[in-house]
Parts: sequence; structure tokens; C-alpha cells
Amino acid sequence: MEAFLVSTGIVALAEIGDKTQLLSLLLAARFRKPLPIILGIFLATVANHALAGALGAWITTLLGPDTLRWVLGLSFIAMAAWILVPDKIDEEEGGKERFGVLGTTIIAFFLAEMGDKTQVATVALAAQYASVATVVLGTTLGMMIANVPAVLLGDKLAHRLPVRLVHGVAAAIFAILGGLAIFNAGGAI
Repeated sequence: MEAFLVSTGIVALAEIGDKTQLLSLLLAARFRKPLPIILGIFLATVANHALAGALGAWITTLLGPDTLRWVLGLSFIAMAAWILVPDKIDEEEGGKERFGVLGTTIIAFFLAEMGDKTQVATVALAAQYASVATVVLGTTLGMMIANVPAVLLGDKLAHRLPVRLVHGVAAAIFAILGGLAIFNAGGAI
């Protein structure tokens, strides 16, 4: 349960103001069809995070426990710093309309997530926790928690959230996880 809750919370917080949340706003404004956009976000996230989770689990087979502890700890601390850097959507990630709303959303979202903070976090979380499926479910739910309101409420939501505060909280959580991983507090990590 811890893996699910931590994965959900971290990704939901990290996603606020992220380029994929901006992409959600762009797609909602462009197509004005929330259901296929939400389904596309879900499908792209499951595929992307399943690959990231598998990578994280594979990494645990390559590294010894002490090395893995340091890699995870430093990765979480690096994520804390990275979260504090604001994202901007790249123009080419707006998608191609020839694939329809669903296809455009799946393609654009999957590509936007490649190398993104939440994908890297999924790799690290999957390496930290024993259950890849639980982590992927949690990170996917976190993405949906952050992006569904963006699709449904459009840019009205974006202007009301204290993005800096949310990023600060997410960064603090990543830093704490990094410290816990490095110092192996409680033996849980």
C-alpha cells in the first residue's frame, strides 16, 4: 500500500505545472472533447509508466543493495532539484490532428512523457519498491489526478494553483525519500 500511495502522491504533485499538464490544457482547448483526451492520457500513461517500471525493476537486478541505495537516494535528490525547474510545452508536442483526438492525445502524451520527471520518478520508484504493478498503478493514478482536472477545467485551474508551492512540497518529498534511501532509515527503503 505504501508503494501505491507514495507513487500516487509524488506523481500527482510533480505533475502540477509540468509540460504534460500543459499539454492536457492545450489538447482540451484545441479539441474540446474531454472523454477521448482523458482516455488517451490514461492509455499513454499506462504504456509509458509500465515501460519505466519494468526498467526500474530491471535495474535492481544489475546493482547490489548498497549501490542501489546510493543510486536511488541520489536520484530522488536530483528529482527534488529538477521539480523546481518550471516546464514549458514544446511546440511539436501539440500533436497531429490526422490521428483524431484519441490518437493525437496518445501519441503526444506518450512522447511528452519520454524522459519527463514523472517517467524518471516511475523508474526510481519501481526500483525502490518490490511491486512494479503497484508503482505503475500509483503513478498512473497520480497522472490522472493532475491531468483530468486540467482537461475538464481548462486554463481556469492553471491560474489558481500555487504551482511554486506545490513544486516545493513535491521537491521536499523527493528530498526526504532520497535521504531515507541513502541512510536506509527504518530499513523500509
